[in-house]
Parts: sequence; structure tokens; C-alpha cells
Amino acid sequence: MDRDEVDRALARLGAEYEAIESSLLALQDHAGRRLLEGAELTGITLERWNATEPAITLLWSYFDTYTAALRAARELRARRRFPTRQDLSELTDLLRGESVTVAGGASAHAQPSLTGPAKLCERLTLAALVSRMNDLYAQSLDMVVTADAVWSALPARIDLLAAELQRTRSLAHSVGVRPGEHPSGDDLESITRELPALRSQVVTDPLAFWRPGLGSSAPGGGRPDTERYDRAARALEEVRREIDAVLTVRQDAEQRLVRLRDVLSRADRTLTEARSARGEVLAKIAASEVPAVGGPPTALQDQLVLAADYRRHAQWHRLSPLLESLEREAEDELLRARESLTAVTAPLAVRAELRGRLDAYRAKVARHGMAEDPLLIERYDVARRMLWSAPCDLRAAEQAVLRYQQAAAEVLVPRQTEPRGHTGNPS
Repeated sequence: MDRDEVDRALARLGAEYEAIESSLLALQDHAGRRLLEGAELTGITLERWNATEPAITLLWSYFDTYTAALRAARELRARRRFPTRQDLSELTDLLRGESVTVAGGASAHAQPSLTGPAKLCERLTLAALVSRMNDLYAQSLDMVVTADAVWSALPARIDLLAAELQRTRSLAHSVGVRPGEHPSGDDLESITRELPALRSQVVTDPLAFWRPGLGSSAPGGGRPDTERYDRAARALEEVRREIDAVLTVRQDAEQRLVRLRDVLSRADRTLTEARSARGEVLAKIAASEVPAVGGPPTALQDQLVLAADYRRHAQWHRLSPLLESLEREAEDELLRARESLTAVTAPLAVRAELRGRLDAYRAKVARHGMAEDPLLIERYDVARRMLWSAPCDLRAAEQAVLRYQQAAAEVLVPRQTEPRGHTGNPS
């Protein structure tokens, strides 16, 4: 190497030295490394740390060797402004040759062997030494950054979730959502056991909760594995929704019970009215098939009493599903009662319709001055006696009304066979 090549090499090595020193100091001060040194590690994290901690120590040893070699080269170059051939030869050996000696078997790549040759020391070039330091640094930094990323991401989130869990447990207990009594209570117990176990594993073995990035070789490439945490968070959210539903039941339970009593009371009154109407129909309408009327919904009344008892004893988790089913069944019962009343009173409705039709046609005939027609009077009297007598034969009465309608139509509309202009009344 000539003088200029030596000076350029020393400048490059000086800049390289500054970068290596900064990186090693940053690694030494890294929060993840300090946590790893003080933590009680287990599992894969303990295994990797047992390999990484000596690697960091070896890095500093290599750096000291590198520092000494660079200092020696600088001192040799500083002896003369214009170095001699002997100086340049020595500088070439220092800067490009295998000028540094490191302990044998301490390499990150060398594996000890009982049968192989014993290597107490190893000679390297400065470039090879830097390459070896880069490998050790990348492996060590990956370990430190990965552990720190997991510790930064998960324990704090688990603590927040645990605090939320405690609030949820207190609220759940107040509304009767307890283990063995409600599925959500059992879920809370499961989450309560899971979170401390998860936190302990994250703290002692963070690398077990790391997903490496696909295709990434950079130190710390990947992300924390939050699957177990996310599962616990989702389970707690489902429990909170269930408790919210129970709280809603507690807030409006009395109003819902009052509405239920009202609906069932209306259904009972409707059935009573239907039974009364059935007796009236049987007495007033002849030859009519009247459907039977069922009794009051005693099973729903029993469930209503049970719902009131749940409310009295603050068993909201049991009251919630019972109220929902009762509300559906009560509305169905009221609908059935109304349908029963409609079916029972149908003959009376038919009679009322026939009466109204008969009177409407009579009024129409009277407006046209035909009320005194003998045939109309006769047929009207026959239909009226049938409709206003008891029991009423609806079929016969309907035929009588139809005959009256036909007679009225013949009176009000001239026959098609009569000559145009004829004003006489039809017989």
C-alpha cells in the first residue's frame, strides 16, 4: 500500500470504529438487554439468552482487539509524515493482513470438538473481524429487540385487561352473574385464570410470543403474537355485553312485568267474553257450529309469578331470558284469545249483517215510494221475523233476505221485456 492508500484505509477504519462503538453502546444501554439481564427467564428465551449473553461479551472483546489494532496502525502512521517502505509494509500487514489474534473456539461460527484440533487462538484480518462482529451484533440485537418488543406490547395490555376484568367481575357479581349459575360467570372465571398465567409466561419467555416476519432478515423482523390476549379480550367483551343485557333487564324489569300482567289480563278478559258470547250464540242462533273456548293460560301465570320472584331476589341473569319468552308467549296468547272471540261471535256478526242489509234495502225502497208494495211487505215481514226471533236459523233467514232483495230489485228496475216508456208498477 502506498501512503494515500494507507491514509484512506485508516480514515475508513476510523469511521467504521465510530459506527461500531455507537452500535455497541446502544446495545449495552438497550432497555431490552437490561430487562433480559434481570429477568427470571424460561423456555426458548432462556435458551437463546444463554447463547446471546456470552456473544455480547465476545463482541466487546472483539471490539477491544479491533481498537488495539487500529491504535497500533495509527501510531505507526504518525511516526513520519512520509513513511518508509518498511513502515508501509508493516502498515499493509496491519490493515490488510491477518494481524489480529482472537481466542480460539470463541467464534460465533466455531463449534467445539473433542476429536478436532485444539485451537487456542485464531488470527484474522481486520475485515474478517468486523464481519464476525457484524454477525454477533445482528444475532444479539435480534434477541434483545424481539424480547423488548414483546415486553413493550403485551404486559401493559394484559394489565389493562386485568383491571377491566376486575371491574367486570364486580359488576357481574352485583347482577347475579356468578360461576356455576350463569355461563358468563364461568367465562369470567376462565379469563381470571388465563390472564395471570399469560402475563407470567410473557414476562419469563417473551420469545415464545413472537411471530417472525416472512422473508425479513432484519433484527427484530416480525411482530408480537397476541392471539391468546386477543382471545381473552374477545371473551371478556362478550361477557360485558351479556352483563349489559342483564343490566337493561334490571332497569326496566318492573315495567315489563306490568306490561306482561296487562297483556295476560286482556287475554283472560277476551276469553271470558268469548265464553259469554258462546252461550249467547248457542241461545240465539239455531243449527250453528260454535267452537269451544279454552281456559285461561295458567302456565303463563305460573311463569309470571316465577319472573316476579326472580326480580325480588335480584336474579337478573335468570329473569332476562324468562321475560323474553314470556313476552312472546303472552302476545301469542292474546292473539289466540281474540281469534277465539272472533270465531265464536261470527254467527252473531252474520245475523247483524243480514239485519243491516234488510233494513238498507227497505230504506232504499221507501225512498223510491215503493214501501207499500204488498209483495215487498210480505217478504220483509218474513225475513224480519226470522232475524229477530230466537233461535235464529241463519240459513233460512239469509234466503229470506235474498228473496226480499230480489223483489226489491224487480220493483226498482223495470223488466227488460216491458216497452220503453211504461211507468206501471210490476206485479
